[in-house]
Amino acid sequence: MKQVFTFFAFIFFSYSCNNEKSNTITFSSIEIDQKVDSIISLMNLDEKVGQMTQIDQRFLDTISDISTYTIGSLLSGGGSTPKINKPDEWLKMYNRYQKEAMNSRLKIPLVYGIDAVHGHNNVVGATIFPHNIGLGATRNEELVTEIGKATAIAVNATGIDWTFAPCLTNPKDYRWGRTYEGFSDDPKLVARLGVASIKGIQDKSISNGKSVIACAKHFIGDGNTEFGTGMNGLVDRGDVKMSLDSLRKELVPKYQESIDAGVMTVMASYNMWNGIRCHASKELLTDLLKDEMGFQGFVVSDWEAIDQIPGDYKSDIEISINAGIDMVMVSGEGQPYKKYIRLLKENVNEGLISMERIDDAVSRILKVKLLSGLYENPFVENDRLNLIGSDKHRNLGRQAVRESIVVLKNDGMLPISKNINNLVVAGRGADNIGMQCGGWSIAWQGGQGRITKGTSILEGIKKTVANNTNLVYSIDGKGVDNSNGEVAIVVIGEDPYTEWFGDVEKVEINNEDLKTIQRLKSKGYRVMVLLISGRPMNISNHIDGWDGFASLWLPGTEGIGVSDILFGDYSSTGKLSFPWPIQVEDGALSSYDKILFDRGYGL
Repeated sequence: MKQVFTFFAFIFFSYSCNNEKSNTITFSSIEIDQKVDSIISLMNLDEKVGQMTQIDQRFLDTISDISTYTIGSLLSGGGSTPKINKPDEWLKMYNRYQKEAMNSRLKIPLVYGIDAVHGHNNVVGATIFPHNIGLGATRNEELVTEIGKATAIAVNATGIDWTFAPCLTNPKDYRWGRTYEGFSDDPKLVARLGVASIKGIQDKSISNGKSVIACAKHFIGDGNTEFGTGMNGLVDRGDVKMSLDSLRKELVPKYQESIDAGVMTVMASYNMWNGIRCHASKELLTDLLKDEMGFQGFVVSDWEAIDQIPGDYKSDIEISINAGIDMVMVSGEGQPYKKYIRLLKENVNEGLISMERIDDAVSRILKVKLLSGLYENPFVENDRLNLIGSDKHRNLGRQAVRESIVVLKNDGMLPISKNINNLVVAGRGADNIGMQCGGWSIAWQGGQGRITKGTSILEGIKKTVANNTNLVYSIDGKGVDNSNGEVAIVVIGEDPYTEWFGDVEKVEINNEDLKTIQRLKSKGYRVMVLLISGRPMNISNHIDGWDGFASLWLPGTEGIGVSDILFGDYSSTGKLSFPWPIQVEDGALSSYDKILFDRGYGL
């Protein structure tokens, strides 16, 4: 046993995992490979299986199971927070779990994952940035890198090691509830911004001894599923009907660029490829991703995703691990993690999964833990918590908002004078930070109202207009006297949603929103319509009656960035990263004569 402790003391105190001249991660290291081999040689089957297990911290039977089973990873899924959702409580929780991991025989640290997909968006008080659809409209790679860094700083400050981002989907069907997770329908733009995000997230210069680990997801085809093949007969988790050659040509390059940029993990996709679940496809996860594309990090499954493979749970485990899944997100909500551990061991003992495959998976996991600096720095001090939600990050969020806004109609509406005499602000989204943020914000499905710290669009307008402006706020436009009326700003849009909860057959504007606009128009107001949404929506039958129109996408907590454009402090630069069809259900594959606004358009 003394030999084991001596070896790990060396790992903790003298190991240097990154090139001093670079802020990016490289997998090519003989030293790393030798250290991984040394650790593997000390491990028994129970410890290897434990490393391949990821559990949502909510569903731990007892904290001691972390050391008992040598659990490799915990995560916080949407809404999985400490009892008090504050940054210091997140850090205490992380260090408590990591301390338990250090009670295991080999003292292998946990890697803790979270969906920090637009800032550290699960943590109350953190800056929440625009979702990817908005960042795509900026086309600003440097900005996306800076947002990646800011996210990593916040994630790192709470101890957490790993964010399940960026999402590299290029959605084609806007009826899909995850459209907003894509930067664009154009895979080339997705590739550029994906690499920019990875460089920011994994930049070791911003860390306190360990790099945050990025995750390219979801491999592969999640935005290209055929309508009617998904959940509830809609889109999410449906079937991608493409040949391997088409897949290589259209979808593989964006992942290849992320791999070349050093992304350390990849998450497999829920969807099917020609009728086979991606989580069950050795052709995709091993032959293509690992062998052909040269990915050397590890592949993690999505939430309970292996459960969707046809067959019983034991065969789900056999098929997914043999396909190339290295770490299974068991979650603990559906199948119990102890059942997963038991059945994985049975599969190995019965020769259904080879020890060679197990060692390959564990080697990949350990390599990432070493490369990220997690072995050297398993615990995190509380000296960086003040960086979460800092003025610097909020100013960056504000910049992202103003650069992501796409002005699509402006009949003399913008810029609005700050000295305007009378101004009406209306709409469900005007004073609603939850609606601004959308899904994946504090809770899995997001929420309404003041879900976290931030500035609503209304508050931003109030801070911007002159003191003598008569500003009236009416959520529905009722009770507004037009005796001195001039301009009305109406903020409409979608309620927050995530994944299949956002799948729809028709992408329509809310009826109450349309009534609010019409109510103000009928009183003689000139109306500037602002749309909060996770996708283009059906506006072709309405926009002619509006004096101005801009898409805000899902701007996040810094709503004052909207005022920067409305009142002319900054010129609008946002350009559509998706084509906007006349009939939105036609999606990104609409023919040119059916496009209302083409990709790249913006006033």
